Amino acid sequence: MQDSLPLPGSGSSPFQGLHSVVIWFDYGLDDDASFYSLSLELATLLENSKIGIYDGHEMAMDNSDGSYYMYGPNAEMLFKAVLPTLKKYNFMEGARAVLRFGDGEESGRIEVEV
Repeated sequence: MQDSLPLPGSGSSPFQGLHSVVIWFDYGLDDDASFYSLSLELATLLENSKIGIYDGHEMAMDNSDGSYYMYGPNAEMLFKAVLPTLKKYNFMEGARAVLRFGDGEESGRIEVEV
């Protein structure tokens, strides 16, 4: 993991060479408090454990679905670390996690249900 972001125009990414875990889920709730609560829990967990980086989230304008983005040196370890936290939230039932092992098109990729 890098201590600082690359300079603009340097052509490198702060996540270059890292594995990724992206969680895709259906939401459908009017209140987005649970969505942001889980976001905060994931960010805190990863910051405290030093196992990876929480890079943010996306939510559809109508709250129908969303995603969380995380990066680290080992996608499998990262997923195992966040799984108990994910399972605490009812809206995560049926969610899909995409684990990518590397940062290029040639990297390995698996998809698992949360």
